[in-house]
Amino acid sequence: MIKGAILVFLGACSFGILTTLVKLSYQEGFTLGEVTGVQVFFGMLILWVILLGRILIQKIKIKFTWKSSWRILLTGISTGLVSVFYYKSIQELPASIGILLLMQFTWISLLIEIVLHRKYPTPMQWVSVLFILFGTYLAGNVYSLENIPWSLEGIGYGLLAGFFYAVFIWANGRVGNKLVPVQKSALMITGSCMFIFLLFPPEFLWNGSLAKGLTEWGIIFALFGTVIPPLFFAYGIPKTGVSVSAILSSVELPVAVFFSSWLLAEKVTFLQWIGIVIILLAIGVSKLKGRQKFD
Repeated sequence: MIKGAILVFLGACSFGILTTLVKLSYQEGFTLGEVTGVQVFFGMLILWVILLGRILIQKIKIKFTWKSSWRILLTGISTGLVSVFYYKSIQELPASIGILLLMQFTWISLLIEIVLHRKYPTPMQWVSVLFILFGTYLAGNVYSLENIPWSLEGIGYGLLAGFFYAVFIWANGRVGNKLVPVQKSALMITGSCMFIFLLFPPEFLWNGSLAKGLTEWGIIFALFGTVIPPLFFAYGIPKTGVSVSAILSSVELPVAVFFSSWLLAEKVTFLQWIGIVIILLAIGVSKLKGRQKFD
């Protein structure tokens, strides 16, 4: 239980770091299609190499059926859509606002549990979500409306990213749990890669972008976006539960704000840091007080 929660927490931290890295790659002139495509392409290759290595070296036995595989491949579409919509959102909006919109997955995940499974969160989980939303209000700097370059298109993309992130967490906790985590992750990212290549034909494979720095970015994006989080989530979410995993994953926001402040030199106000502290306290309370119904 505790190990699973830690892995979900670390996986979300990895996603938070990714936000700043994507912004940096945009500054070097790379496009949305190149960023999303190279991330899933290199991620897919790395995961299959890890799986092959475990089969050959550690002699692990893997289970493979088309019935379970196609479901995992389809689940990969949800994580692909998160990347597409979120990366598009932070093209249109500041990183702090984009991550705030993505954070709406916290309450969306709880609604999915209620609607589909009639499974109601504990009172402490509801309280934690309220504090997390208040913390995101402060950390996202929403109170300074005059300083925000509003974009309805960007807001729409951000909310869609939050919705599909919630779908990803829900599906990841229910599909392929009998498989080895790295096998599940490899299949999931393969599905994501196939879907994204349909949206954005992989021209970066032959147009010279890889030799101009996209290879390095691709490896970094793959590690922080498609290798570490899916592997950690594949192991942690089934053990921790969807509702609590959604709360723990909210740590992505403070991590994103910290790295945007450090690497992008974005100004972070005192109230934003207060919001980050509130979020972290809410996560801690949910872990300590909600353990009796950790799903």
